[in-house]
Amino acid sequence: MPIRPENRKRYPKDWKAISLAARARAGNRCEGSPAFPDCRAENGRPHPVTGSTVVLTTAHLDHIPENCADSNLKAWCQRCHNTYDAPMRRAGIQRRAHAERAIKDMFPD
Repeated sequence: MPIRPENRKRYPKDWKAISLAARARAGNRCEGSPAFPDCRAENGRPHPVTGSTVVLTTAHLDHIPENCADSNLKAWCQRCHNTYDAPMRRAGIQRRAHAERAIKDMFPD
């Protein structure tokens, strides 16, 4: 998944190599997520369910970019990764919207 600009510095300098190793360890296939444990979509091929071309990603199970332990990383297709991250993303969107409203309340036009 794309790294938000404000989080880029949280990733280790060798993140690309770490991510590549996690995907290679998984045989270049999705390892399956809690929502879709049997998913084995193959990188670069059409997803067996969605039909979109699979771009294998590396997910942090604890959502902490600094934690690159093998046990914290999973190779996931977009469907598995997006489903897993959805609650955290929703919360982030709500936090940012709340912050924007607070700023507008403090500094009205």
